[in-house]
Amino acid sequence: MKTYLDCVPCFLRQTLEVLRSTVDDEQIRWEVMYKVLTALTDFDFKRSPPEIGTFIHRLIREKTGIVDPYKEAKVRSNRLALELYPELKSRIESSPDLWETSLRLAIAGNIIDLGFKKEILLEDVQLSIDEALQQQLPDGAAERLKEDVANAESILYLGDNAGEIVFDRLFIEQMPTGKITFVVRGFPIINDATMEDAVDVGMTSLINVIDNGSDLPGTLLEDCSPQFMEKYNSSGLIIAKGQGNYETLTDPAKNICYLFKVKCPVIARDSGVKMGQIAVLWKDS
Repeated sequence: MKTYLDCVPCFLRQTLEVLRSTVDDEQIRWEVMYKVLTALTDFDFKRSPPEIGTFIHRLIREKTGIVDPYKEAKVRSNRLALELYPELKSRIESSPDLWETSLRLAIAGNIIDLGFKKEILLEDVQLSIDEALQQQLPDGAAERLKEDVANAESILYLGDNAGEIVFDRLFIEQMPTGKITFVVRGFPIINDATMEDAVDVGMTSLINVIDNGSDLPGTLLEDCSPQFMEKYNSSGLIIAKGQGNYETLTDPAKNICYLFKVKCPVIARDSGVKMGQIAVLWKDS
């Protein structure tokens, strides 16, 4: 997906929020912001928003020397989600449709996105859960995905954010786990999940987990590792969580199902799904 002018204020907001939380030196803040503003004037807006975001966060790391500015926030998100896990697990097990309920909850977890909002509170997550359980899914979407999972010999599940991956775990527990590989980012970027987070929430004890070798907040195939590409090429189904994966991953040769909560008007226009709604999409749908 290309970048729109509407994306520019979001890039600047993210930059300022990270700088304010990590840098006390006002001069460094100005230097970074100036470089970001300059870069935006030259950037090819035919490229995806996560590619611009990666440049910004690499620049912040370079200027501040802080490898993972969101580390503490990610730990908090994991703790919050793990505390909710027993209740959500019970909710799934008592529901009339375990598959659809766990699917809805997995998408609800996509609200834990610090690229979208500076801080995600418990009430934000609870509201997202309530909305996801009540909103209408596209006709036949849950059933189609269930059939795709059953028919695929191997599945690649592309994760998104820390905390959110606990919600993914609830969904994956309803699948044949032996044929699933879960993917995290290769390096810290915003609050996207890394291998450290996968270990923290017990994902590595449930299924095979790999990283994609990239620090981009999405999945840009040209930026991913050979290990990831080997798994990607051999997988019959790709489940892609989050807006970043929707924005970056387009491959007509692959069966890709996108799961996310629409948190951005640009994504709403591109996907045809209203703001605040949960999305289960295939690019051919």
